[in-house]
Amino acid sequence: MHPGTARLYPANSSPNRYRGTSVPLFQPGGASLNPFVRVRGLIKSYRLEAGLFSGSLQRVRAVDGVDLDWHSGETYGLVGESGSGKSSLARLLVGLEPPDRGAIETFEENEAVLLDHRDAGALRHYRSRVRYVFQDPSSSLDPRMSVRDLLTLGSRYQPGYPGRRPVQERAESVLAQVGLGKADLHKRPGEFSGGQRQRLALARALMSSPRALICDEVVSALDVSVQGQILSLLVDLRRSLGLALFFISHDLRVVSYLADRVGVLYRGRLVEEAPAENLIHGALHPYTQLLYQGGEPPDTTPAASGERVPPPEDPKKLLSSGCPFAPRCWRADPLCREQVPELLEARPRHLVACHHPAQA
Repeated sequence: MHPGTARLYPANSSPNRYRGTSVPLFQPGGASLNPFVRVRGLIKSYRLEAGLFSGSLQRVRAVDGVDLDWHSGETYGLVGESGSGKSSLARLLVGLEPPDRGAIETFEENEAVLLDHRDAGALRHYRSRVRYVFQDPSSSLDPRMSVRDLLTLGSRYQPGYPGRRPVQERAESVLAQVGLGKADLHKRPGEFSGGQRQRLALARALMSSPRALICDEVVSALDVSVQGQILSLLVDLRRSLGLALFFISHDLRVVSYLADRVGVLYRGRLVEEAPAENLIHGALHPYTQLLYQGGEPPDTTPAASGERVPPPEDPKKLLSSGCPFAPRCWRADPLCREQVPELLEARPRHLVACHHPAQA
């Protein structure tokens, strides 16, 4: 048994948790049944200042006990409003930060390998297979560098560097894959539109021939017409290269368009997970229902009872026990305020963490 296996299943895990969810219900983009990344009991907290003059600090969990499976060739969508922990989870998945607790396993030829931040070589190898695409390409593309240097510079410091010519040929190839041309190698990021810069960011991520891309709000800052182009490009890249995608957004409709399965994150917890089509037509968690009513739930979103749904709570004032969504939920009762619901299977391959889900 791998020495990290004991940490994969927290003491409070239910045996029914994740029962029947290791295989997506459908694979429109050719998703494999083979696991690619497995996450168990993932926790990450950050220090938060209690006040400007108080001088005291407290820790807030941005990721709070997340379990999920991500399959080879699958597009897994993660949705939640701002501050739900989506980017924090993404940074853990790509290996930019270590978790406080829990484990991330990646699979090499169906053999599980625990991601260990103490092993620099293994971490570098993992990051070459799982690439991160940022929301704002302007912040990740050095405006002083040419596209040629942006794409090729990192390869020069990798083991097994094949030489300048093969790397440049690779750069020309990935530019073509994202809809740009050889002539663009001599340009700088500032000469491109927002959509073209996002294509550049994708091209740079593809340079290492990764198995997966983690796309963090990559279309949220783009015009609607350009959003559609980038989404179509991601679909094409997935099909032609066999990529697994982890697509993050605050917009459930956008995520559902692209994803095979969708996880809904609230205050660092997965509150619902299901095949995308099932989630669109039959969301069970009240928070998911609010998201589907129009992206991030506004303060004036009406609940089924006709009452107003409160805005998100200040992270420093969250309940210490009970369901984190209870202060905003029109179904909440004393049980919800006292006991955190487990993520359990309510329908085949449809999990929800709610004491009072919609009719399953």
